[in-house]
Amino acid sequence: MSDNISSNLWTVIGKPDEFNSDLGVCIKIDDEQIAVFKLSGEKEWYATQNLCPHDKRMVLSRGLTGDLNGEPKITCPLHKRSFSLNTGECLTDKETACLKTYPIKEEDGKLLIQFS
Repeated sequence: MSDNISSNLWTVIGKPDEFNSDLGVCIKIDDEQIAVFKLSGEKEWYATQNLCPHDKRMVLSRGLTGDLNGEPKITCPLHKRSFSLNTGECLTDKETACLKTYPIKEEDGKLLIQFS
C-alpha cells in the first residue's frame, strides 16, 4: 500500500479475488480504517469507514451485509443499525450519523479506492 496518499489518486488495495463476497474486510490507509464489501450477485464494490458512529469502535467490517428494500446495506454488529452502502445514510434510525463512503472500483484485475 502506498504511503503517499492523495485525495484525488486511486490507490490499489488488492485483487478482487482476495475479498470474499458478503464478508467485510478492513483495510488501513494512513491512520484510517476502511471497511470494504461486495455483495453476492452484485458487480458493485462498496467502501465505508470502519468506525461505528454510535460508540466509536472499529467494527463495521464485521457487520451483516444484505439489502433493505433493495438498498445494499451493512448492519452494525453491536447496535443493529443498518447503513446504506451507497450513501452511508442510516436506514433504521434517522438520528444516527451517516457513514463516510469512499469511491471504489475494479480495474485491470485490481481493486482501487479513492481515499480523501
